Amino acid sequence: MIMDELLNGITVKKPENHDPLLPITGIQFNSRKIVPGDLFVAIDGFSADGHRFIDQAIANGAIAVLGQQPIAGLEVPYYQTSDSRKALARMASNFYGHPCKKHIMIGVTGTNGKTTTAYLLKHIIEQSGRTCSMIGTVNNIINNQVIKSKNTTPDPLEIQSLLAESLDEVVIMEVSSHGIEQQRIEGIYFDYAIFTNLGNDHLDYHESIEAYFNVKSRLFKRMKKHGTSIIASHNEWGRKLQYKLADSAQEVLTFGNRTDDEMQLINVCTEYFPVIKVRHGKSTQKIQVPLPGMHNVWNTLGALLTVEKMGISINEAARHLSTFKGVPGRFETFSHPEGATFIVDYAHTEDAIEYCYQTAKRENAERIVHILGFRGKRDSAKRKDIVSLCSDVCSQLILTLDDLNGVPKDRMVDELKKLNNEFADGSAEIIPDRTKAIQHAWDKAKDGDWVFITGKGQETYKQSFKLPTSTDIQTIQFLKTAKHPVSS
Repeated sequence: MIMDELLNGITVKKPENHDPLLPITGIQFNSRKIVPGDLFVAIDGFSADGHRFIDQAIANGAIAVLGQQPIAGLEVPYYQTSDSRKALARMASNFYGHPCKKHIMIGVTGTNGKTTTAYLLKHIIEQSGRTCSMIGTVNNIINNQVIKSKNTTPDPLEIQSLLAESLDEVVIMEVSSHGIEQQRIEGIYFDYAIFTNLGNDHLDYHESIEAYFNVKSRLFKRMKKHGTSIIASHNEWGRKLQYKLADSAQEVLTFGNRTDDEMQLINVCTEYFPVIKVRHGKSTQKIQVPLPGMHNVWNTLGALLTVEKMGISINEAARHLSTFKGVPGRFETFSHPEGATFIVDYAHTEDAIEYCYQTAKRENAERIVHILGFRGKRDSAKRKDIVSLCSDVCSQLILTLDDLNGVPKDRMVDELKKLNNEFADGSAEIIPDRTKAIQHAWDKAKDGDWVFITGKGQETYKQSFKLPTSTDIQTIQFLKTAKHPVSS
């Protein structure tokens, strides 16, 4: 692609050595990945300033550079713009030929429920005869090929490359607040955008719940001409978003428990896998929800309202739900030889953990045991509320380590001790090795126990632990098949 085509839609100051016909063979924002013929985009990142690596990029073969800082005297053309993140995303879209235009694009955002809603959508859509890609937290699935995810919303180059590679009719994308704020979805427009809920998460990054909401709501400004917003109205932030979009030209549909919702939940039979009665238009239906918990009732309704708008009837979609096999790392359930139930779940917010407890209580759990860890450098303000909640509800709380993310282990252990003393009255056990914490709960489990292991889901451990496993799920499977007790 020539330079002028790549810069289409991007405002730059008068460049040095501009060559409108300069052929660009690739784009990179990591100087180490540059090959001859690439354009290098210098981004002022969170851990490093890309402008410091311009010389390295040129030495590696970059034939042009774009950045935000005023720089003169480079041996290659330099283009200064006001926002190099936004420019990167727009150039990526230009480079790959605006691939969102060839797909039906579905974006899913919210604090909790993005992944489950995305998997429900993918299953229903595929069972209805359409092909479907997915870009999200657990995996990226393109042309039926599974690619391990690095972020909920990948960087702009990866997103546009995946969209261009996809031959599927529909693409479902989980859209994180970080992805929106960091301009990763610039140049992408959606046919459908779903809002699941909002809770206290990522406030170390967004500073306030209002700022977090405002970032999330920006997704709904990225709609195609005839796009539709699907909003959960059963929570206050969904209603705020509905009112915020009331004067927009786009179609806004809601699901909740109000009579003015397009899809209204009338009642729930509170069994492990709920049977619900819903009204859509003038008709009502009973639907078997394929996952436990009230939160999954809402996830299911959001998926049903979306596919109905796409032309798949509620009755057909409900039939397809019966073959849904669940989501990796989302309320994955494992039986224990003594009759206990172990659950591995990604839950890492107060709301998500409360959803887990509600399900256990409805199933008459005799004891609730919780193995809980926190990540270094992540949302430290929410820890006290989560520990307080867990301490109030659980018969046994075990505090352990999640990813350290560069925080010294001793410091994280000290934090767990402080949380235990101040917000759990010293009643929690502290077992820093995550696998040994799980083994401890496994060895002590009794009939009627519900044991929750939260925070990681399907994610791989980032540090080594005592047991020879790489995920919480592998740890449970190892303990299930171990013939002899594992030494301490």
